[in-house]
Amino acid sequence: FILIRHVLKPLREGYRRNLQKSEYVLSFCKTTVEMLSILARRCLGTVGRSVIPKPYFYSTQIGENRAEKGLVLGLYEQEIETEEPRLSPTAIHFDAKTDGQLLNLIKECNLKGKLGSVKVFNNLDPEIGSIAIVGLGIEGAGFNELETIDEGMENVRVAAGIGAKALSNEGCTQIYVDPMDYPEQAAEGSGLATWRYQANKTKKDRKAIPKLDLYDSTEVDAWTRGLFKADAQNLARSLSDGPGNQITPTSFAQAAVDALCPCGVNIEVRNKDWAEAKNMSCFLSVARSSCEPPIFLEISYCGDDKSGRPILLAGKGMTFNSGGLCLKHPEDMAKYRASMAGAATVVATIRAAAALSLPVNLVGLIPLCENMPSGMAFKPGDVITAMNGKTVAVHDTNNAGRLMLADAFIYGQTTFKPKIVVDVATLSDGIIHALGGAASGVFSNSDFLWSQVQKAGAISGDRVWRMPLWQYYTHKVTEYSNVDLSNAGRGKGSACLGAAFLKEFVPCVDWVHMDITGVGMLKRGAGIPYLENDRMTGRPTRTLIQLLYQLACPEEQKKSLVERKSAL
Repeated sequence: FILIRHVLKPLREGYRRNLQKSEYVLSFCKTTVEMLSILARRCLGTVGRSVIPKPYFYSTQIGENRAEKGLVLGLYEQEIETEEPRLSPTAIHFDAKTDGQLLNLIKECNLKGKLGSVKVFNNLDPEIGSIAIVGLGIEGAGFNELETIDEGMENVRVAAGIGAKALSNEGCTQIYVDPMDYPEQAAEGSGLATWRYQANKTKKDRKAIPKLDLYDSTEVDAWTRGLFKADAQNLARSLSDGPGNQITPTSFAQAAVDALCPCGVNIEVRNKDWAEAKNMSCFLSVARSSCEPPIFLEISYCGDDKSGRPILLAGKGMTFNSGGLCLKHPEDMAKYRASMAGAATVVATIRAAAALSLPVNLVGLIPLCENMPSGMAFKPGDVITAMNGKTVAVHDTNNAGRLMLADAFIYGQTTFKPKIVVDVATLSDGIIHALGGAASGVFSNSDFLWSQVQKAGAISGDRVWRMPLWQYYTHKVTEYSNVDLSNAGRGKGSACLGAAFLKEFVPCVDWVHMDITGVGMLKRGAGIPYLENDRMTGRPTRTLIQLLYQLACPEEQKKSLVERKSAL
């Protein structure tokens, strides 16, 4: 009787007054089902016992009473079915604040703490309207050698991301996050999960992106670092997801200027005349296929006062890749607006390095153009002379990105004398067949650099996998009777052939090539839960940031490792 009088009747009347509000229908169903289930469990639980259950103060979402503040709290997975739920330290403090009501609700709802699970309770606290209880998985998870990932860190990203997204969907505009022992990773997960690409929606239909804050912790520095990293990846996501008619070489250059100049980063925007004066024939051969003028970005960040040799970051900046005269399939062509995902990642990484004040000198080189079919387009069979004098036969106009990078490599090495070259590019579809969306394919001529990249991927949760850079593939792209190189090579293994081609332009320096075709474009299906499906990912921005931190601050890395071991 009480349930019908005080819950069902008001909701029914509210529903009649708000026929156009789908949220009311949802709240009506959720409230009715949950209250009936809890009432049934209590009634059944007291059969045969003269026990009066203690009244609990809980609520699910009820239309106009939706809270604007939310809190994400962690719950570890129960390894034994009969054991008590294990809350995170912050959740234990919050439970004490509610006189144990939170823990009782967790028991009532039979929450087990399975990784990725989430349950939202409303009106449990007078100050914070919505509480999201998220599953953290097994307590004490650490580095998994077989999976090549730090599961403790990644579990926190997943939990914080799922919880923050659930609260955002509930309408919360300010979300507090439990650090769950890893405040930096909690910031990354929640920052990535709550971000949305909405540039082309009308303003009235855009959803507000909630403000994120650390809850009940003094580790503000770590939290801030995580937010910087998430913001950097979101910048890469935004640039990569823009349609080809909006993200042209010119507009990308303007977006890079807007993102980097306020951080104190120097950026030079070079035009076609400059590229012609530098004899960048490979780059210009690709660029002439489009009426959009080519741009060459030269970015400089000086974080090391000792004037050390810089690290060179090169990103493929093809703002749309139709395949040229070797046209791509039409059903897949739209996603190749993200053929500049490598360039977006380089811009985002340098921005984060500046925001974090990393003590390292960086140079970013980004050739920007489109690859289109036209009367001016380069043709299969053409022979081009690169900046270093090597001749290149064009056997596939779809493989244009490696031509752009070749000139960038030669210019960067002769001008800046870098100690390390790192390039990021959506270079070949072959890497998708090999690795899918699980990891970036990494090719390197340095075992030390590979070990650093692998470590960065394990820490960031955005993994990498080493691919072969053998002479076998070099022979496939160089053994031609009339030219020095082919941009396609012979036989299978397109990702390895592309890397072998680039290797010919970095002869005397430690080098890492990251093929991100599988990870840097659209996210499809299951995978990383804090990134949205069918949207560009911005990967592997955080891996690159972590790599730069390791190279710039090796002593800090050792100190952090010792502290973690002592804590264990």
